[in-house]
Amino acid sequence: MAGTVMGSVGRVVSDSMIGLKLPDYTRHSNLVITVLGQNPSSFTGPGTNTYIIGSGPRRLMLDTGQGVEAYAGLLETALHELAGGASINDIILTHAHIDHISGVGQVRARFGDLKVRKMPWPESDRAAGVTVTPIGDGAVIGANGVTLRAIHTPGHSPDHLCYYLEAERALFSGDVVLGAGTTVIPDDYGDLAQYMDSLRKLLAMDIEVIYPGHGPAIRNPHQKIRQYIEHRMLRESQIVHALKDGPRTVMELVRGMYADVPEHLHQAAASSVRSHLKKLERERVVTKQADDGRWILR
Repeated sequence: MAGTVMGSVGRVVSDSMIGLKLPDYTRHSNLVITVLGQNPSSFTGPGTNTYIIGSGPRRLMLDTGQGVEAYAGLLETALHELAGGASINDIILTHAHIDHISGVGQVRARFGDLKVRKMPWPESDRAAGVTVTPIGDGAVIGANGVTLRAIHTPGHSPDHLCYYLEAERALFSGDVVLGAGTTVIPDDYGDLAQYMDSLRKLLAMDIEVIYPGHGPAIRNPHQKIRQYIEHRMLRESQIVHALKDGPRTVMELVRGMYADVPEHLHQAAASSVRSHLKKLERERVVTKQADDGRWILR
């Protein structure tokens, strides 16, 4: 899942997906159509973006949403109205979170036994309900003259792939960069240092537009990626600054850093804070007290 939390102190990323609405389907260019997954929530914003890519009678599909019943008819309508009744040739997935892959069965039930490609993450890939065809960093996927190149971007999840559409200098960013707000870095399988490396990798690319897994298309891609990097650096400095005043629990840090965020999102924010603390611990900046679980500066 994406995560849409944001904080109030020295905010870098000022937008949010809370309350954001998007059309059910949209044509962005001659090669790219979005169909909204119909799964809005505090963590998915308006819902998961699924993409139809290409211009011929059989097109690529990127991510499948969560398998919501209303999505199937909407996908049919979008293909009819925006793609001349085109069909789906292949499925590619950004990562194994349920809001991106649980709709695989729904799509295959309509379009046949389509190949499903992604970077393997065995313990989570079961949500797709099918054996995936493994791909990795640098893999090239083509259909009807359209070429996508996979880019391994771990941090939000270990299996995360972005995809670069060379013909339009467009990046499909999954949950690495969102159309509004910022993504959560899970503290159990996420890795903040890897996430920062992934952002820097994307910053160095020739990108004209980002099509995110959640939220609207991003037309200022390098500015947005720089904001994401600055946002994480700010969060790290906020943690260090707070610990200068004494030991803190994770939730004490969250309440100070995310004061204007609804409390039901604080647990998601805590996951990212723990990821920051783990990074700082590896760098020997902070340590966790054995007696009470509070964090202190070394």
